[in-house]
Amino acid sequence: MQPPSHVLRHGRLATLAPGAAGTGLVDDGAIVVAGGRIAWAGPDRDLPAAGGDLPITDLAGRLVTPALVDCHTHLVFGGDRAREFELRLEGATYEELARAGGGIVSTVKATRAASEDDLVAGALRRLDRLLAEGLGCVEVKSGYGLDLETELKMLRAARRLGRERNLRVRTTFLGAHAVPPEYADRADAYIDFVCGEVMPAVAAEGLADAVDAFCENIGFTPDQTRRVFEAARNLGLPVKLHAEQLTDQGGAALAASFGALSADHLEYLGADGIDAMAAAGTVAVLLPGAFYVLRETRLPPVDALRAAGVPMAIATDCNPGSSPVASILLMLNMACTLFRLTPAEALAGVTREAARALGLGGEIGTIDAGKAADLAVWDADNPADLAYWVGMNPLHARYVNGEVA
Repeated sequence: MQPPSHVLRHGRLATLAPGAAGTGLVDDGAIVVAGGRIAWAGPDRDLPAAGGDLPITDLAGRLVTPALVDCHTHLVFGGDRAREFELRLEGATYEELARAGGGIVSTVKATRAASEDDLVAGALRRLDRLLAEGLGCVEVKSGYGLDLETELKMLRAARRLGRERNLRVRTTFLGAHAVPPEYADRADAYIDFVCGEVMPAVAAEGLADAVDAFCENIGFTPDQTRRVFEAARNLGLPVKLHAEQLTDQGGAALAASFGALSADHLEYLGADGIDAMAAAGTVAVLLPGAFYVLRETRLPPVDALRAAGVPMAIATDCNPGSSPVASILLMLNMACTLFRLTPAEALAGVTREAARALGLGGEIGTIDAGKAADLAVWDADNPADLAYWVGMNPLHARYVNGEVA
C-alpha cells in the first residue's frame, strides 16, 4: 500500500464490519487514507502516530458510513411508462399490462429508437439523484433492447456513466428480460439467439460483469433460464436472477445451483429456495420500491431469510415501469416499514450486502483496512437516522477512493 496521504478524524464510524454488533459503530473514530484505500480505521485515541502528521479533515462528530451501493437498477432506458401507472391505479395488473404488449416490451420500442447519447443523458438525470444521496457504486442492467444492436448500445451507455461521473459502475447483461415482438410465441428461439449471438458479442466486447434473467410466468421458464446460465458459465460470467417476484418458479434454487451472486425480488420464495441460497451464499436482494409501486401484498420471507443466515441487500430497482424510484434513502425507510428489517439490517443492505451481491465484498461496502476509501459523511447522529427520515437528505460529503467526489 502507498504511504498514507491524509486522515479523517472525529467521526462516528458505522463500519458495517462482518460480525460486529449492529452497525459496528465507533464513536470518535478516524480513518487513515493511503493511495485511495483505507490504511487504518478505528478509535481516534488509537490513531497511529504517523497519522497525526498528515493533512486532517475534521468530521466534527458526523456519521460516516461506507458509500452506498445500489445493486439492482435498470437506469438506462428510453421513454417512460407513466400511462401504465395510471392504468394500474384504475385496476390493471402488472401481468395484464405485460400480456397486452405493455410493460417491458413498451420500453423496448423507445430504447431501440434512442441514441446512445440520449440513453446516457437520461440515465445521468436519474443517477445524479442517487449520487446526491451518498451512492458510490451502482449496478446497471441491459434488457430493454432485446436485439443485438440495442443490448450492446445499452451496455456501452452504462459503462459511460462511470466515465461521466465519479463512481463504480457494474453492468449486467439481461437479454432474457422479455420476449421481443419479433420472437412472439417463439421464446425458445429467442433464448437460442440470446445465448448463441448476443451474449458472446457482449462478452467479446467486455461489456458485462454478470448475466441476469427474468424467471417468471410472464418471463422465462426455469429450463430456459438454465440455458442462459449455462451459456454465461461457458463465457466465465457470474449470474444473478429476477426470481419469485410474482410466482414461485423455483428460480432462486436454480440460481443458487449456479453459485449466483444474488436472487432478487423473492416475494414468493419458498423454503427450498431459502435453503439453497443459504448453502450457496447467494444474496437475497429485496426491492421495496417495486413492492410499493405494484401495490403487492405478499411480503418476502424476511424472517425465514434471517433465520437461515441468508444475507439481505436492498436496492432501488430503478426502472420506468414497476419501480420508478431514484432514492436509495427512501428504500432504507421502506425496507424497515414495509419489510420489517431493522435499521441496521437496512444499512447493511445498501453497503456490505449490496457489495457482496455485486461480487465486490472484498473491495467496498465496509470501513475496513485494505478496502477502497469509498465513504459517505452525514449530518446525522445515528445510523438509524438514515432510515428514519423520509424526504430528508443529510449527506455532507461523498468520497470515492479517498477523495471528495
